[in-house]
Amino acid sequence: MVETAHRNTGVEGVAGGVGVTALLVAAARAIETHRPDSLAQDVFAEHFVLAAPASKGWPVRPEEVTDGDANPLWGRFARYFGLRTRVLDDFLLGSAHTGGVRQVVLVGAGLDSRAYRLGWPAGCVVFEIDREEVLAFKHQVLDGVAAVPKAARVPVPMDLRDDWAGALPGAGFDPAAPSVWLIEGLLFYLPPAAETYLVDTVDRLTAGGSALAFEAKLEKDLLAYRDSALYTATREQIGIDLLDLFDLSPRPDSAGRLAERGWSTAVHTPFDFTRLHGRGPLPEPNDALAGNRWVFADKPRGS
Repeated sequence: MVETAHRNTGVEGVAGGVGVTALLVAAARAIETHRPDSLAQDVFAEHFVLAAPASKGWPVRPEEVTDGDANPLWGRFARYFGLRTRVLDDFLLGSAHTGGVRQVVLVGAGLDSRAYRLGWPAGCVVFEIDREEVLAFKHQVLDGVAAVPKAARVPVPMDLRDDWAGALPGAGFDPAAPSVWLIEGLLFYLPPAAETYLVDTVDRLTAGGSALAFEAKLEKDLLAYRDSALYTATREQIGIDLLDLFDLSPRPDSAGRLAERGWSTAVHTPFDFTRLHGRGPLPEPNDALAGNRWVFADKPRGS
């Protein structure tokens, strides 16, 4: 009998809107991987880009970018994502290897392949929370290249608007044990109340000795940067208007909220890490990256 049931490839999950930005980051990681001075290696990233119709024709190697690093999108912006990947890789691995944490939670995991490409210590479990169709696309691509995870990987196919916090313990997460959480490239798109709920939920689900990293924006008026080279190039070259996708409401002080709950927090600009690593974006006029902050928080043991 001919099979007529629809097979969920997940491609629709990265075909438009916020989902397609995951492909943008994947393309940036692919380009970074092939740079001679690469800050981060993600050998799976280019496979996501090549598999999705929405990213057809996008570059995945530096030599495919005609104007190289002078290109605001595939040069400067892509290098930003490469730097962010390296910094957050280091954060997660530090929590696992030095801090002894064995539970890793990726919120809005998208096309993150850290479960497959990082050197996790024995006993690590990586929980990936995202929409079912996004995870389905990722599974299809990774299965197609016979990728093998380097930690126990637990997909949690949930929309963040649903009760993902209730589903996580059912998937094996232990709130009584320390955990490390990553919210990468997500909060910009959420209404302020949703961001606050997310941060409060992480606080509620974490034991002392846990850690969290997330990316935030400080600008009160994101539209002031509409004509920046970065946003303009993204609109013109690949048809993604990030400012149409971002929630433009004033952002909450999530780092301050965690500090009020007893967490220790450190807030950095991306440029701090450019200077640390010797490569990455530096400030420029009318800079869409000027308000970006990378926040690192630790919950004291005994909390």
